[in-house]
Amino acid sequence: MNMLKIVAVPMHKEGRKFVAIFAAITLVLGFIWEPLFWLGLGATIWCYYFFRDPVRSIPQQDGLVISPADGVVSLIEQVVPPAEMGLGTAPLTRVSVFMNVFNCHVNRAPIAGKVVDITYHHGKFLNASLDKASIHNERNSVTLEARDGTRIGVVQIAGLVARRIVCFTEEGETLEAGHRFGLIRFGSRLDVYLPEGIAPLVDVGHTAVAGETILADLKALTQLQRFGVPE
Repeated sequence: MNMLKIVAVPMHKEGRKFVAIFAAITLVLGFIWEPLFWLGLGATIWCYYFFRDPVRSIPQQDGLVISPADGVVSLIEQVVPPAEMGLGTAPLTRVSVFMNVFNCHVNRAPIAGKVVDITYHHGKFLNASLDKASIHNERNSVTLEARDGTRIGVVQIAGLVARRIVCFTEEGETLEAGHRFGLIRFGSRLDVYLPEGIAPLVDVGHTAVAGETILADLKALTQLQRFGVPE
C-alpha cells in the first residue's frame, strides 16, 4: 500500500475527530512503550484511510444509476422493497454493494433527484453480506425521485462491525447524481432498488466504485416502450 497515495487523498470531515482520538492515544502509548507507538501510528493511518473522500468522475449521461458505494456487488435479487420507501408491493431488482473496512465509506446519490422520504430503522448488526440483513439490520432508507417521476430506493445498512449510520441529506432536498449523502462506520452495505423493468448492468462479484460504476440505465425502459417491445 502506497502511503503517499493514502495521505494525499482528502479526508471527510466526519473522520476528523476519530483521527484525532487515534493520534492522541498513539502519543500516550508512545510514552508507555515505543513499539506501542508504532502500532498506534499504523492504526491512525488506517483511520485516516477509512474516512478518505476521493474525487470521483461522475458519469453525466441522463438516466444512469450509479453505485452509491465502493465495494463488491454481493447480491442481485428480485425482492419486495421496504414498505416505507413507497415503491409499491411488487418485487423489484435489488443490487447490494458490500463494503469492507478497507473500502471508502462515503455514500453517493445513485441518481439526480429529490429526496422524497428518509426512514431510519433500529435493528440488529448481522453480517451485512447476508440477505436477511436487509430486513433485520439497522438501516436508513432513502427514496429519490427523478425529474420524470422515476423513483429509486437506496438503503444504508449497518453491518457486523458498523455501528453508526450517518445521513447528510434531508427530505425535500435535491441531490445531483454522485452527490455525497451519507456515510457508515465501519463496514456495511448499500442496497439499490431499481424500477420495474430495469435490468442491472453489473453482476455479482463486480467491484463497484461509488459515483463512477454504472449499475443500470433507466433509458432502457423508455426505449422498450417506444418501440412497443414487451417488458
